[in-house]
Amino acid sequence: MYQQMIFVNLATDDVEASKKFFTELGYAINPQFSTDECACVVISDTIIAMLLSKEHYAKFTKKEIADSTRTSEVLICLSAESREKVDELVEKAVAAGGSAGGQTQDLGFMYGRAFDDLDGHTWEVTWMDPAAVQG
Repeated sequence: MYQQMIFVNLATDDVEASKKFFTELGYAINPQFSTDECACVVISDTIIAMLLSKEHYAKFTKKEIADSTRTSEVLICLSAESREKVDELVEKAVAAGGSAGGQTQDLGFMYGRAFDDLDGHTWEVTWMDPAAVQG
């Protein structure tokens, strides 16, 4: 059965620093699709983050590239298998040079936190009680 994938393309000031940051979070870099101008970060079997130098990113758009340290261009939300895994990923991101973002959301059945990566892109991490999702 075909599984649709998502490729999130993000501009970065420093491809090598971004590679290091995301590997410190536990993600792999796919060397087959990585160059000096881009890093292919494997989040899961169906989620890939393509971190492109701003020069390379500009080849794919006629729009101005957002300064993600000053403006929000996208909010990326990753699911986590538990509250502890939410905290673990955010703490790894902060330890790797990112920053904690926003307020912790604790609604009982749903728990979430966020971090900004080295370029200011916001990554939310959320756990939701499977029982709450089903019904």
